[in-house]
Amino acid sequence: MKRRSSGFTLVEVVIATSLLALGLAIAFATLRSAGNATAKSEAAAQRGERLRAAQGFLRTQLSAALPIPFEFDGESGAATFLRVQPGKLEFVATMPGYLARGGPYLQTLELVPGENGQQLRFQHQLLSADGAMDAEREPVVLLDGIEEGSFEVRTIDERSRPGEWQDEWDTSAQLPPQVRVRLRFRDPQRRWPELVVATRLGAAFAATPPVPLAGDGGR
Repeated sequence: MKRRSSGFTLVEVVIATSLLALGLAIAFATLRSAGNATAKSEAAAQRGERLRAAQGFLRTQLSAALPIPFEFDGESGAATFLRVQPGKLEFVATMPGYLARGGPYLQTLELVPGENGQQLRFQHQLLSADGAMDAEREPVVLLDGIEEGSFEVRTIDERSRPGEWQDEWDTSAQLPPQVRVRLRFRDPQRRWPELVVATRLGAAFAATPPVPLAGDGGR
């Protein structure tokens, strides 16, 4: 008697190939999902780290604001130590040694339009006896994707009570005791904890009238 040759039928081969292809598709889909989840987690961690770094940098610089005028009106005696306008904040402070050459710098924070909402940009210019020098480099984007933001200050009255927050400050020869930076991002998952900074030398100017540095104010 002749033996029947052993092997798989065509139907069995097709079924096995289909199952193998299905298993590979599921494995690749699982790997892709895991990769996407890892990438999203890493991106969220980087955004959080950038927020913390930006807040730490702003807190350090704003708290060290100096009573040095970056604008001076020789006729009226008005001296500008710090200026707040809607969407813009200017003040004088030193810079970290790895970013500058030492000495006071005019530092500017500004909200400007970007590709994805507004950007928070930072610029620093060395301050000389003739005023702020030309910037040594382009403005740095600290944060982007901002829907809206504001810079605000407030003073302390004669009874040591905090006043109202205001988005404008051009008082002569004074530093506000507190500065606040508020931001809201387009992405609802990005949260900016409200940043309130007490300027170290601002309390010395609280509840005192403006004192011009020149002119006939002392006559």
